[in-house]
Amino acid sequence: MGIEGHVPDTDTRLQELVLDSRDVRDFLAELAVLAAARLSGPGNTIHSGVTVLRRKRPEVVACSDAVAATLDELQNSFGDGPCLTALRTGTTILAADLSTEQRWTPYVRAAAGQGVSSILAVPLDLAGEAEAVLNLYSDRVDGFSGEDITTVEAFAGQAASSLRLVLRITHLRETRNDLAAAMQSRTVIDMAVGAIMAENRCSSDEAFAILTRASNARNVKLREVAAAVVTSIAGQQQVPTYFDE
Repeated sequence: MGIEGHVPDTDTRLQELVLDSRDVRDFLAELAVLAAARLSGPGNTIHSGVTVLRRKRPEVVACSDAVAATLDELQNSFGDGPCLTALRTGTTILAADLSTEQRWTPYVRAAAGQGVSSILAVPLDLAGEAEAVLNLYSDRVDGFSGEDITTVEAFAGQAASSLRLVLRITHLRETRNDLAAAMQSRTVIDMAVGAIMAENRCSSDEAFAILTRASNARNVKLREVAAAVVTSIAGQQQVPTYFDE
């Protein structure tokens, strides 16, 4: 395959991706393109995909091109393959020649039908924050030598460090957004409780109980019932709430 050795500016480029990316999906999309560019060799174009699994969050998949996207989608549809195996086991998986490969038969046949001859899947160590794998596809038999695999694993280590940082930044952003939403919801509920107290001359506990009963009876979220109460009093379609970040 002839993958180039360690490229000195890979770390610099990865740092730029961290700074420039808006979210995890954006970072992964650029990472997939970077991997394909860095790991392709003379006469052997590499197609790249990256899959990330986070707890209680949707799976994120990014690919360098349509070929990689098709291959990743096929593997997910079959529910098995070298990349998913690498993800589950945390070990590098090589399928050197799809024409003789005995594992993952349905997927391998489909992948070979797309013109792919060898696949390399390398897990990214995210220190328990998530699970991820770098998927590389070659149209050449034995497209990944032992030296190539070492180079790819080194690249994966560099990428994992940057991805961990992106995941932490994203987690902080999501936590902030969740807190802001909770505070805004609390504000609307407090306003509705105050309005009910004034109209019914009752305590805050009694007013909150009235809101809760209305929410249960209508099978509508408490915040939505509260917003409707405030809207009916304020005469506004949208209730203003404020949260100082």
